[in-house]
Amino acid sequence: MDKKRFLGKWLIKISILLILIGSRSFFQELLISALSAHGEVELESKNNYYLTYTYSYIKNVDNFEPQNKTDLLNLYYTVINSGVDEFSFYCPKEYKKCLDDVVELAENQNELSDINGFVHPFNSFDTIETTYDSLRKVQLKIVKTYTDKEIEEINKKVDEIIKNVVKEEKDTKKVIQLIHDYIIEHTKYDKDRADFNKVNYASNTAYGVLFEGYGVCNGYADAMSIFLNRYNIPNYKIASANHIWNAVNLDGKWYHLDLTWDDPITKDNKDVILHDYFLITSNKLKTLDVTQHTFNMETYVEMKSED
Repeated sequence: MDKKRFLGKWLIKISILLILIGSRSFFQELLISALSAHGEVELESKNNYYLTYTYSYIKNVDNFEPQNKTDLLNLYYTVINSGVDEFSFYCPKEYKKCLDDVVELAENQNELSDINGFVHPFNSFDTIETTYDSLRKVQLKIVKTYTDKEIEEINKKVDEIIKNVVKEEKDTKKVIQLIHDYIIEHTKYDKDRADFNKVNYASNTAYGVLFEGYGVCNGYADAMSIFLNRYNIPNYKIASANHIWNAVNLDGKWYHLDLTWDDPITKDNKDVILHDYFLITSNKLKTLDVTQHTFNMETYVEMKSED
């Protein structure tokens, strides 16, 4: 074969290869656009524990193509709130920092925990895994805090308590107090877990509170939240650096509700029910404690309200 013809054929092959390599991102964009157009970024289902409450910090969205970090935060919240176990979306090319922000959010346990506090406890996650690929496809895999069996058992217990304790009570504040008092009366603070990380009970969940009779702050707050959601009372969980309690909307105003601190450990181990932290304002809370009840006002905006 003529040397010039041989060299010419190889130059053509090399040129085609370079064109293909250079066009890779172009084809990726076409693929992302095609997948998005065919509904790849739609949320297919929402379970019975999806909440529609309106908050200042976070909100449900229908558009799953984030354009900024706020969109990304709302996307994560909506997915977790919906109760799905897996979800995928694409970072659009216009949002150049998208993958960086995804990584930052995935590694920010405090922010993810904050989001977790705004969903129904049955949809809250125990772990959430975020992965992504060269097509800017981001995949979320969620392992929930409660199993289906635990949810079924807890719901039956809630039905039983409402039937035998709350009965036909219609006054919302009285309903909350009856549930508050019942939980405290039937639960002991799990000091072993809180102080020594010794796990004898599922006290960090509503299951430990309602079935094993032991709780730490998250268990108390989860149990209360489940009842509040049953009565369609807007609420969420507030997290400080070392404590968790409930925020409750009653008659258009937001209040603090802390069952853990209303269930004190006494010297003689007597069961005591307090109401010091029962539906109190932020101003009142500041007069009672500033050690464990200092929280981020930018996250829990509703709690800025004055007396």
